[in-house]
Amino acid sequence: MIQTLQTDSDNLFFFISSCHTTLVVQKDPRGFVFVPYWGSLIPAVDLGYLLAEIPRASYLADADGCKNFKLEQLPQLYPSYGYTDLRTPAFSFTYADGSRTTDLRYAGHRIYRGKQKLPGLPMVRSSPDAETLELKLHDALQQVDVTIVLTVFAEHDALTQSVKVENHGQAPMKIDKICSASIDLPDNRWEFLHLSGAWARESHICRQPLSQGNVSVGSLRGASSHAHNPFAALIDPAADETHGEVYAMHFVYSGNFLASAQVDMHQNTRFQMGLHPFDFDWTLEEGDSFVTPEVVLLYSEEGLGQMSDRFHALYRDCLLPPNFAGKTRPILLNSWEASYFQFTGESLTRLAGQASNIGAELFVVDDGWFGHRDDTTSSVGDWVPYQKKLGGDLNELIQAVHRQEIAFGLWLEPEMVSPDSNLYRAHPDWVIQAPGRRVEKSRDEYVLDLSNPAVCDYLIDTISHLLATYPISYIKWDMNRNFTNLGSTYLPAACQKEQAHRYMLGLYRILDTLTQAFPKVLFEGCAGGGGRTDPGMLYYVSQIWISDDTDALERLPIQYGASLTLPAEVMGCHISAVPNHQTSRFIPLQTRAAVAMAGSLGLEMDPAAMSSEERAELEDVVARYKKLRPTIQQGRLHRLKGLEDGNEYAWMFSSLDGAEVLVTYIQKRMCPNTITRRLRLRGLKPDALYRAEGEGWVRSGQELAGAGLAVGRVLTDAFARQWVLHRVDHSSKDD
Repeated sequence: MIQTLQTDSDNLFFFISSCHTTLVVQKDPRGFVFVPYWGSLIPAVDLGYLLAEIPRASYLADADGCKNFKLEQLPQLYPSYGYTDLRTPAFSFTYADGSRTTDLRYAGHRIYRGKQKLPGLPMVRSSPDAETLELKLHDALQQVDVTIVLTVFAEHDALTQSVKVENHGQAPMKIDKICSASIDLPDNRWEFLHLSGAWARESHICRQPLSQGNVSVGSLRGASSHAHNPFAALIDPAADETHGEVYAMHFVYSGNFLASAQVDMHQNTRFQMGLHPFDFDWTLEEGDSFVTPEVVLLYSEEGLGQMSDRFHALYRDCLLPPNFAGKTRPILLNSWEASYFQFTGESLTRLAGQASNIGAELFVVDDGWFGHRDDTTSSVGDWVPYQKKLGGDLNELIQAVHRQEIAFGLWLEPEMVSPDSNLYRAHPDWVIQAPGRRVEKSRDEYVLDLSNPAVCDYLIDTISHLLATYPISYIKWDMNRNFTNLGSTYLPAACQKEQAHRYMLGLYRILDTLTQAFPKVLFEGCAGGGGRTDPGMLYYVSQIWISDDTDALERLPIQYGASLTLPAEVMGCHISAVPNHQTSRFIPLQTRAAVAMAGSLGLEMDPAAMSSEERAELEDVVARYKKLRPTIQQGRLHRLKGLEDGNEYAWMFSSLDGAEVLVTYIQKRMCPNTITRRLRLRGLKPDALYRAEGEGWVRSGQELAGAGLAVGRVLTDAFARQWVLHRVDHSSKDD
């Protein structure tokens, strides 16, 4: 709900409230716009005293010729460059006369139900609980409008914000920097929480205290990257899963980004997120406009658990492709770790049969099925079946797989091209390249220039033909390298710094066209694993392969970090063979299965290489997961251990009706001479009774929250234990 309040002092307040939170925007008599409050729900009353009571510091410039009116101390909604606030601005423009000062003042607003689509960009979709405030700011000298678009999702306790810039002047201008959101908080007591890592160890949680100065994370790799997720939060130093304030931002974008927190010399904190300004600018001709990707903003007063609840609900209801939202994801077997490039049509059919016998529902042929590809050195870009290798047409293989009573999927890497390919030989100008410079390879590939519409049209036509010709149920969309030698043969010299963002707009056009044309195909996003684990991709794809690392112990911090924002059904989590192909560890199947059951279950192995006992155990795991799948994939997650200790991890899923609960405990390293641990549960009804499947006891939710479950003696490394609890009538408890 959005309420307005006009006061006698000519302050106009906008109270942007959800069920439990309020963001207040204030227009003052001079036309400046501030955010005096963001936090738990408050009534719509005159809050003019919040800004009036801020003490005025020394050695700061006055604004508008008003003594002691110091913008640098005030919490602005969208701070400008070049005026009297010398902190990091939310944006900066360069005008035709070379000047860089912008003075934005309130010029009007409108409030409406729902939300309008962002042109060419992914976004959190509108819903019945959505209401939008468009706040227009204007620079009278340069005739520039900046419109802040704030949408509140009342039932989801979430906000989104994007920014539109319009050039109404008589000359071109340049955007040098543009944030999608900027929030000023009136203290510096926060820790900066972000998700960082590298290939095979993505999404590790990092927390660092703020001090005077800047802290930031970002990407200049052409993707949101393995190194940093486009998520950041300011959290109370004492915050944990259930306690403490959290202010979070998540960028609905898959390319270069910057998230930063700046503590000024008066202990205020400025929190920003948007496109990375390095090697970026954008020319706006007269009459042109530019729209930023949006940021999701969340406030939690009950720690990271409440924050995750709100992200999960919002993304399930309003972000994921509607055809797959709320639906269970199939259990798949991927051919990569089973055979790599060494396969034939006959061996793939056998592998599909093994997958079906175990209970998998989807068989995916990974890299090597196209062109003349037997290793990484050729054929990417030539998306035609390798008939000699497959022993016939791709349709023959698909029909043979279908006879095994299992669906069929394919791996693609559409954004790349091999130097040894028909596509590159025909269009060497289609790759990202700097004039006169050697084009560097990574994984024996070049990057196609998706800022060029002709390249996008080619990919749309080629992949559409593939999906229209063959009965394919699933596409794994991969991206195995980042940008180097940035440059475009298509864009003019003056627009070269626009390439990285135009690439993303091209990618989004391709994905939007394909997913609209083939709505029954399940797309999984992948970028060498977790290189694009972001909400921008989730607007188009229904799940994400969050890491190429399939080692169960290495997966624990990866999955924990990813779960801060991503619901379980979108996280691809696979059981792999032993020894593990990344770490060479031998981990018991029970533990590998328990870890993989934290998301959308898949398999990375050749069942024929397992003993009959192992295959039988794996078959039992798959059958068990199918029974629990609705609880895992649509239920509520509670993380019980992992944030405070790197050796123990525990989590639980509760079904939507609370009738079924799955609890998982993992201990990475056995510790000698320790007492039995007890695991306290959360989210249960205190007065309800729960029966443990296979254990015989019945206990109340209050008991399980207070006294918890006994983990038992841990005698090995990589120890795992799971409990399935069912809510029962009070009459079922033994006397």
